[in-house]
Amino acid sequence: MEFAYSEKTRKLVVQLENFMDKYIYPRIEQWDKEVNSGVYPVSFMDDLKQLAKDEGLWNLFLPGLQPDEPGTRLTNLEYAPLAEIMGKVSWASEVFNCNAPDTGNMELLHMFATEQQRERWLNPLMDGKIRSGFAMTEPDVSSSDATNIQTLIRREGDEYVINGRKWFITNAAHPDCEFFIVMGLTDPDAETHKRQSMVIVPKDNPGVDIIRNVPIFNHHSPEGHCEIVFKDVRVPAQNLLGEEGQGFALAQARLGPGRIHHCMRSIGSAELALDLMVMRAQERKTFGKYLYEHGALEEWISLSRIEIDQARLLVLNAAWMIDKLGAKEARKEISMIKVATPRMLTSVVDRAMQTFGAMGASPDTPLPDMWTNGRTLRYIDGPDEVHLRSISRQERRAERSVNDLQRFFYNRKVTLSE
Repeated sequence: MEFAYSEKTRKLVVQLENFMDKYIYPRIEQWDKEVNSGVYPVSFMDDLKQLAKDEGLWNLFLPGLQPDEPGTRLTNLEYAPLAEIMGKVSWASEVFNCNAPDTGNMELLHMFATEQQRERWLNPLMDGKIRSGFAMTEPDVSSSDATNIQTLIRREGDEYVINGRKWFITNAAHPDCEFFIVMGLTDPDAETHKRQSMVIVPKDNPGVDIIRNVPIFNHHSPEGHCEIVFKDVRVPAQNLLGEEGQGFALAQARLGPGRIHHCMRSIGSAELALDLMVMRAQERKTFGKYLYEHGALEEWISLSRIEIDQARLLVLNAAWMIDKLGAKEARKEISMIKVATPRMLTSVVDRAMQTFGAMGASPDTPLPDMWTNGRTLRYIDGPDEVHLRSISRQERRAERSVNDLQRFFYNRKVTLSE
């Protein structure tokens, strides 16, 4: 295993950091003001996207770029430090067309779209001209197990008819969102993992009803995490993505890279939280001492550094495995980082909030939003419990020599069933 950054990556890191310093950080206050006053998308987003394109900082997340597709081809390992830098500002990844859920949708379309679908949906998405949503989660079932999904996708002649309810669909309230990739049942009687399919549904299609933008911890995101009802929605059969019965497999192909991207960005958020904690500890005094001179703060800073670096190494290991062996072979490592990284982020941010005192709970710092994002990530792309179950199963299935294990029982004769 080799996690050292390549020369190509090191150059891109410097280039991206310079871009953030020059164009992103100075716009944070303006972004907040415009969004809070109801302006969205913000007035400067298209200009920043064009600058990112001009500098070659575009579609960095997609390893399988073809020569005719816009972007810089990077492996997951090469992309990791760049996603970390973007993760310091919640909206920064959109500037580089590296924002979820568009990244996952682009990966799906890149792998499975027909030429017609590529022309109609993928190309404008890769150019940053439109946005998209991924409609899988449902309110009436535990859809962390995708086999529970109840939305029906019924074939009628040359069309599919869709009926169902989805929620927490990111991007659904974004004015530039033009389509959803919808997962549902095409054959309820088929083998468990071959019942589902995916279809592309235009947002403005008749029967698509966005009920509400669901608040996350009582916070409304401008792009939306919406509840949507699909009632007798008709789309051409050519909007099927892949093949009928392939929906579950497509979902797994999509979620692996998506999970690791979330974790990469989370490490950047944690680094920012630690920077803020250290800054506050060195400028604020209580009881005649700077905060860092109190033992608790020294421990918080030290533990945060340890936990961030541990998470980063786990993420780099998962990225390396995806690059070398594919997401399927790295599923345990992906589950591990999906549990470890959000927990690390909320722990570090919580310490930083405590260091700031009451200010840490206010909009005067980005910490409350960072904590919310970290806590929400414990649900997104599968809750902790599902990933922990997966890790445990793989550990129990791992080959272990009975004779080697029995040595540790010394003179006592045992069997593994004892």
